[in-house]
Amino acid sequence: MKKIITILFLAFFIGHIQAQAKKPTLMVVPSDNWCITNGYMMQFANQGMIETIPDYKAAFQQSSDLLLVVSKLNGLMADRGFPLKNMESVIKSLNSYAAEDALRSSKAGSEVAESPVDRLKSIAKADIIMQLTWTVNQTGPKKSITFNLQGIDAYSNKQIATAAGTGAPSFSAELPVLLEESVLSYIDEFANSLQDHFDDLFENGREITIRIKRWDDWGDDLESEFGPEQEELGFIIEDWIADNTVKNRFSTTDATENMMIFEQVRIPLYYTRNGRERAMDTRRFAKGLSDYLKDTPFNIVNKLTTRGLGEATIFLGSK
Repeated sequence: MKKIITILFLAFFIGHIQAQAKKPTLMVVPSDNWCITNGYMMQFANQGMIETIPDYKAAFQQSSDLLLVVSKLNGLMADRGFPLKNMESVIKSLNSYAAEDALRSSKAGSEVAESPVDRLKSIAKADIIMQLTWTVNQTGPKKSITFNLQGIDAYSNKQIATAAGTGAPSFSAELPVLLEESVLSYIDEFANSLQDHFDDLFENGREITIRIKRWDDWGDDLESEFGPEQEELGFIIEDWIADNTVKNRFSTTDATENMMIFEQVRIPLYYTRNGRERAMDTRRFAKGLSDYLKDTPFNIVNKLTTRGLGEATIFLGSK
């Protein structure tokens, strides 16, 4: 009897812990393919080049099908305990000039370009983007949906989960019903893959990219020696990143006297300040390195910029 009680207690305890586990925040986004197929695209100028990107605002304003499909998928994921950001609501929070007109801001001509898609992700602050593509098939009076659902880490842009298939033909004419019939056999495995990825982030940190560059009028470079031990600046920066990443995990993919690129930089999901837990992001992590270089004994003036959610660049030599 005691053994049975112990087993039941352990099962309850484990279930309680799993229920308290933090879930990744998701946002459902129509894929580029769907936007192109349905004519929801926009153009913007980026450093003299014209780029074409999805026009999500027009898609949500004009496509009733998109609203229905996203609402249904939001509901299916919410039923499985995953919090979702509603993309339509996020778009409404963007000022029209920020989303369409002020596509590139500048300060003294040295700001890194940020596309409307990067700006959207920054405001949404979703951990994972659920990118959805679907088509409706018709055979006689029956319809079915072929879908492709991709879970993409919003910081690293890596695909971490996928579900794709075609539902059984149905007499139903309602798009949400067809979608639900198509994805139900895949959605639990998809959700489990998302949670496994998020659990890995907790244990091993989130992946970001840190770039180090120098202004051409700066008198020093990354091979210049600094500090009491007169060590090369590039190695000083590399040591700081090693000391501050989760399990010292990162990759130095390129290093010259003028620039360094650190990829797969694993940063913690949260940090504590004034006794309160706060979400760690790329800008907050990179600011630690920026402040470290500004401080004694290095006294290196620098400028920190970010692009999207997962990339930061520090320019050495001036603001």
